[in-house]
Amino acid sequence: MANVTNKRPLSPHLQIYKPIPTMVMSILHRVTGGALYFGTLLVAWWLIAASSGATYFEWVSWFMGTLLGRLILFGYTWALVHHMLGGLRHLLWDMGYGFEKSFSTKLAKANLIGSILLTVVIWIVGYTVRF
Repeated sequence: MANVTNKRPLSPHLQIYKPIPTMVMSILHRVTGGALYFGTLLVAWWLIAASSGATYFEWVSWFMGTLLGRLILFGYTWALVHHMLGGLRHLLWDMGYGFEKSFSTKLAKANLIGSILLTVVIWIVGYTVRF
């Protein structure tokens, strides 16, 4: 709606803001936190299958071994690692460090890069130990 009175500024909206790394990481921290709730359902499903008997457990293991299952588990791993690193970043801020704009931006970028690299390392180690 147009500002017909010209006495007050229009409220800013998403087209006004330029996404910056700290803003994007803040949003991703919230998204990964929400995704962890669904990942907890995966863990509960696996535990229920393990306690229900070999047949059901084998079916759940088969599903998690499919391409879709592995993509879900990979995404869950990334969400877990990303949220953990974001939590460490927030802990650093809670202690009063890292508020400088350049350092905060570097930390946000490191959070994304670190979460991707750690997820890949976890999966490589998991496959190496598995065989």
